[in-house]
Amino acid sequence: MPKMTFIERDGTRRDVDAPVGLSVLEIAHKHDIDLEGACEGSLACATCHVVVDPDWAAKLSSPTDDEEDMLDLAFGLEKTSRLGCQIVMTDALDGLTVRLPKAG
Repeated sequence: MPKMTFIERDGTRRDVDAPVGLSVLEIAHKHDIDLEGACEGSLACATCHVVVDPDWAAKLSSPTDDEEDMLDLAFGLEKTSRLGCQIVMTDALDGLTVRLPKAG
């Protein structure tokens, strides 16, 4: 099973199992990682904002216009910011690392 790493707001690294087909948001919830996802992955908020490690950012599909619009509402936006609900785990993403942005 692929794995991924969350870097929590306090800097703690959490390596977790990341089942193929689940979104980063779903994986976070499965492992009790503090990633809100208020709209439950329906692309209607930015509360699942994560910062993708630069080494991994280019390996992801480009964000849609809708995702870009929601990211504009996120606090602490960075060049590799994405919405966790829009990153779906694949075998190719084994080892993916994302950081939770500091709370606004």
